This record gives sequence, C-alpha cells and structure tokens, in this order.
Amino acid sequence: MRMRRKRNLEPRIEACKDVLLVRGAPCLNLKEAEENFRALIDFEKVFGNSNPVELEVGCGNGGFIKELATRERNTNFLCVEICDNVILTAMERILEEGIDNVRFLNIPAEILRCYLPEGSVRKIYLNFSTPLPEHSREKQRLTSPRFLKIYDSLLTAGGKILQKTDSEEFFDYSLNELQNFGFEIERVTRDLHNSESAATNIVTEYERGFLEQGKRIFALTAIKKN
Repeated sequence: MRMRRKRNLEPRIEACKDVLLVRGAPCLNLKEAEENFRALIDFEKVFGNSNPVELEVGCGNGGFIKELATRERNTNFLCVEICDNVILTAMERILEEGIDNVRFLNIPAEILRCYLPEGSVRKIYLNFSTPLPEHSREKQRLTSPRFLKIYDSLLTAGGKILQKTDSEEFFDYSLNELQNFGFEIERVTRDLHNSESAATNIVTEYERGFLEQGKRIFALTAIKKN
C-alpha cells in the first residue's frame, strides 16, 4: 500500500531547509550521476566544526538519529532517506528538539559519492534495511557489493559499518558479502536484546515492533581494514 502524501509537504520541507543539504538526484540516470557528478559537501562549513562525521543510510522517521545525536554531541551526523514523505518527519523531529549536529540528504543512496568526500565518514549505520529476498533484487540490497563499494570509498581507514536487522537470511547474506569485500567482522550477535550490547542499544521504531512480535534482532559491526 502506498504511503499517503503528507499535508503541505512542500512548504513543510521548505521550512526544514536549514537541515536539508540536498534534495533529489542531479539527473534521472543514477549511474551517470554517480560516475560523473560531484558537488562535495564541506562538512566544516555545514556544521561549523571539524568533528568526525557518521552516516545513517535510511533514517526513517529519525528516532534513532535523534537519540544518537543527543548522546554524542561531539559527532556530526548525516542522514540519507530517499522518501520525502518519511524524511520530513525526521527533519521536523530534529528541528523541534533543537539538535544542531544532524543534516539530511533526500537522495538515493546510490549517489552518495556525488556529495560526500572519499574517506570522510567514521561510521555507517544500516538499521533495518529492507531485506529484498528476491534474487532479482539482490543489487538493491544495501549490503550488496554495489553498495559496499560506495561505503568503502566513503569510510575512513578503520571506519565501521553497523547493521541491525530482524531478517536472519539478510543478516547471513550481509556477513558473507562484507567478508568477501574485505571487511573485518568485529562483532556478531544473533540475539541483540539478550546480549551485553543491549544496555547501550538505541531501539528504533521498527525494532520495537519486531520485539513485540517476538522476533530476534541480529546485529554486526564490520571494520574497513585500510
């Protein structure tokens, strides 16, 4: 079922312009844009400091990043979300809370390199990405080699990817692809909420729903080796 378009969407997005860095792809052909278009963001200019930068790919309604950015005031956060209906809620939440270390990109993740400098991101968060189990949609999975190549170029040496999912099949796929790509697996848990990491875990909206259904949460941390 398609999501109902929010009332006054465009004026409300315009009202969030102070935290929205980019909206939309530079052209219809994403491959062409990814290969040829560059409008790299100056993080020090945007945030007014030289703090490290972390990225959430698929920020949803912004609950995770609101909590994380509040906990870690000396880190700058970028959030990518392709759906303008969804990113609006996240942006309004950040503005209402007066959180100043978060900015948003309303773009497809495929073109992140158009805007983010190489080796500029310390951590990448993948929280409950759509598993897309159909074989024909493998390239669209956010841990497919196509996307790992993008993340690898954006991460600093020793940078990390942190993933959470309720899908064991997708989790195993991600583990395999990360290792094949050359990432070192630092941490793996197949039942996050019954692990030592539960105390510091930020529970997302999706995560809360999965827990209510009695589902286990799978989590990993992978490190870029060089």
